[in-house]
Amino acid sequence: MAAQCGIRYVGNCGLKVSNISLGAMTFGARKEGIKLPGQCDETASHALLDKFVEMGGNFVDTADVYSDGKSEEIVGTWLQKQEREKIVLATKVRFPMGKGVNDTGLSRKHIMFGVEQSLKRLQTHYIDLYQTHCWDDGTPIEEWLSTLNDLVRSGKVHYLGLSNVTGWQLQKIIDTTKAKGYEPFSTLQVQYSLLCRETEWELQEVCRQEGLGILPWSPLKGGYLTGKITRGFAPEDSRVAWSEKELKNSEIQAAPSLSTFADDERVWKTIDSLKAVATETSKSVAQIALKWLLQQDMVSSVIIGAKKMEQLVDNMGAGDDSWTLSEEQLGKLNDASAVPLPYPYNMVSRCQIGRRRKGLMAL
Repeated sequence: MAAQCGIRYVGNCGLKVSNISLGAMTFGARKEGIKLPGQCDETASHALLDKFVEMGGNFVDTADVYSDGKSEEIVGTWLQKQEREKIVLATKVRFPMGKGVNDTGLSRKHIMFGVEQSLKRLQTHYIDLYQTHCWDDGTPIEEWLSTLNDLVRSGKVHYLGLSNVTGWQLQKIIDTTKAKGYEPFSTLQVQYSLLCRETEWELQEVCRQEGLGILPWSPLKGGYLTGKITRGFAPEDSRVAWSEKELKNSEIQAAPSLSTFADDERVWKTIDSLKAVATETSKSVAQIALKWLLQQDMVSSVIIGAKKMEQLVDNMGAGDDSWTLSEEQLGKLNDASAVPLPYPYNMVSRCQIGRRRKGLMAL
C-alpha cells in the first residue's frame, strides 16, 4: 500500500490539511486565450481526485478563472460523491471572468458576484478557504477587506487567504485587518521553489511573524524540477517544450520556456544537485524538490498539479512523513539554488550576525 501524506495545521488557525494539496488548474480547458497543454477532462480529473484522497489528501485548490470556471465545475461534480466535511476546498477571486468593466478586480461587486458563482459551480454551500488571487490597485483595501469579512460572518466562507502580493502589500493587509477588527488571514499562496527563492526575502518572514501558512504554487517550476529537463532539451509532451514553441520568453511564471533559463547556471547547478540527492535517497527528483519545500519554515501544504496518474502518485510520495532530507542534503540544495541578495536585503542580513534569535536564545 502506498504511503499516506502527512497532515498539518494551516498557519496559526485550527484547520488541518494534507501536506500535499491537489491543484485543479489542469482540470478542464479554456475556450479562449492561452490554452495550456495536457488539460484533463472530467473523467480524468475525477480519477486524479479519487487517487489523491485514497493517498491521504484532503486539500483541493482551484480558482474561478481556471479554465474559465470549468475547473470549479469539475471539482463540484466530484464533490457530490464525497463526504463534504472531509474535504478542505479552496478557491480564488480576482481575475477576469467576463468582458464587463466590473468582471475583474477586488471590488465588492465583483467579489460578491464571484463567490456566488463559485458556490454554484462547486455545488456547495460554503468554501473552506477563499483567497484573493492577486493584489488590486483599483480597489481601496478597506473595501475588499470588509467584503471578505462579511463573507466569513455570513458562513459562506470559513477561512481567508491571499495570493500573489509583495512584502509591503502583505503587511499592509494584515495591519489594516487588525486595525479594523476584521477576520484574519490564514494563508499566503505564493510561487516558491528551489528556482524561486525570492519569496524568502520578505514574504516568508511576514508569514513567520504574523502566523500565516505558506501554500507554494508551481513547486516544480513548470516541470524544470522533475529531472526531465536538461540544457537545450525538453520532452515533446512537456509544458516547457510547449512554452518554447508557443510562448517563447514569456513572463508566465507557471510555464517557463526552454529559452528562459538557457544561460542561467544557477538553474542547472540546482538540477544537478537535485539529481545527486535523489540518487542518495533513492527518491525521484520531483520528490526531493517537493520535500525541500515541505521542510521550509511556515509551509503548510505544497500545491501540486498533475496531468497523469503516475505524476500524482510520485508527487504524493513527497508528503510521506516517514522520510526527510538531512541537514547536509538541505545545505547542498540551498547552496546550489541560492540567489544573491540585493540591497537592502544583503546589508540588513549581514548586520544581524550575533543578533539573530531562536526563541530567547541568540544564534
